[in-house]
This record gives sequence, C-alpha cells and structure tokens, in this order.
Amino acid sequence: MMKKGMAVVLLLITTFFWGVTFTVVKDAVAKVDVFVFLSQRFFLAFILLVCLCLIKKRPVNPATVRDGALLGVFLFMAFAFQTIALLFTSATNTAFLTGLNVVLVPLLGAICFRHSISLPVGLGVSLATVGLFLLCTDGKGMNFNPGDLLAAVCAVCVALHLLCTSRFARKGGTDVLWLTAMQIGTVFFLSFVVALWRGQPVLVLQEGTGWAVGVCAIFATVFAFLVQTSMQRVLSPAHTALIFCCEPVFGALYAFKVGKESLGSYGFLGAGLIVTSMLVSELLPAKVSAPFPIVVEEAAD
Repeated sequence: MMKKGMAVVLLLITTFFWGVTFTVVKDAVAKVDVFVFLSQRFFLAFILLVCLCLIKKRPVNPATVRDGALLGVFLFMAFAFQTIALLFTSATNTAFLTGLNVVLVPLLGAICFRHSISLPVGLGVSLATVGLFLLCTDGKGMNFNPGDLLAAVCAVCVALHLLCTSRFARKGGTDVLWLTAMQIGTVFFLSFVVALWRGQPVLVLQEGTGWAVGVCAIFATVFAFLVQTSMQRVLSPAHTALIFCCEPVFGALYAFKVGKESLGSYGFLGAGLIVTSMLVSELLPAKVSAPFPIVVEEAAD
C-alpha cells in the first residue's frame, strides 16, 4: 500500500507538470510550428535520458529498444492526431474526446489483454467521464463534426500507450531508463521527419521559446515519462488513466489563477467529479461484487 500510495503521489505530480505546462506549450506553438517544438523538446529530453543511462551504466537489450520504439510511435501519434484535430474541430471537443482514453483503457485492456475491471474502477471511470464533459464544455454541450474522429483516434493512441507501457515496464530484464529513453527518442525522430517534410527550420530556436523547450523537456518529459513508466509497474493502466484525468483539472485551475481565464460553475463541478473519481477508484475496496462481465482487477505486486 505504501508503494501504491507513493506511485499515486508521483503520478499526480506528473499530471500537475503536464497541466501547468499546457499554457507554456500553447504560447510556444503560437510562435513556432508544433512539430518543430516537439522535435526540440524531445531531442533535449532524449539527450538528457541517454546521458543518465550512460552515467548509471544501465544495460540495454534489443527487446527494450523495440518496446520503447513502439511506445514512441503511439505517443507521437497521440500528439499528431491531437494537433491535426485542432485544425478541424474545437479545443473543447478535442480536450473532451482525448480525455475519453479513461474509458478506452479498461475496455481495450479487457479486450486485448484480458484485464479485469473492478467496481471502484468502473465507478471512477463513469464519474471521470461526466467530469471531463463538464470541465471541457462548461455544461454547454458539444457540436460534433468530422474532425472529432481525429481526436477520438488520439484517445485510442493514448490508451494503447498506457496499456503497452504497463505491459513492457513489467517485463523481466527491462530497464525503465532505457525504455523511457527509446520512446522519447522515437517521438523526437518522427517529429523531426514531419517538421522537415513541412519545410520547417528544425535547428533554429525561435526567440522566446528556449525556456519553454527547457521546462517542457525537463519537467513534462524526462521527469514525467520516467515516473509514468516506473509507476506503471505498480499501478494498473486503468488507475493510471484515472489519475491522468487530473491533467485538465490542473491546467484549467492554472489558467484560471495565472492566465485569468474563466472557469464557470460547471467547470468547477467537473473538476470536483474528476478528483472524486480518482478517490473512489483508490479508496473503495477492489474486491467488491461488480455489475461487469469481468469483476476483479489484478493489482501489481
């Protein structure tokens, strides 16, 4: 329980960094192409992680390289589809549909990996879904359009990334540092290729974006993905997805406090439901009879 509690705290810190750096990223991509920013951010993060691996003399094997590359593909696709979706649909729709990975993780886990779904997790997912809708839309509803399909694909990629991270991190002989480094390096490479294909000057650091690249590389990438990869050895993908639902909560509260953006009563209610969903999934007894075809979720040792 102590190990699980520490994992929850560290993942919450991770979502805090992701939430508060959302405003930083938003400002940065207003000055530079998004794939250029991703290239620079993930390149710096990759260099830092490789240096850390070499300093600690961690061993690496072909399976870890292959698994890390696959995780990197899913992570890059999530970034890419979310970015493209924003060209065709609203930020509200994109945020809500991407957040629905919290529903997809337990469903895909049950279908693809025979994971089970406990009653607390099922209740948490339901509360989080309602909370995401209220937080993202402020209770005003949504107008769907074809671009929303791209945001839905992003949610699938995020869910697959969470599921595969849990599976790969628990493999015997897998080094978490190298697994993280390989996926970050893959995101850098794919972002670099796309930026070059779009004719963007990848090696040029635009004025006013250097600090954003540094902050996002260190806190929202190196620290965040090391923590995620390590802690998914302890927590299930479904629990991790529920904790990550707090990212838009931190982002909205930060924008409300610092950026003076509005957050209506429905937004606060949605944020409260998301936090409640995490508490429900963590505090209710796991082995409770549940109205689901699959009943008990196995916890990692």
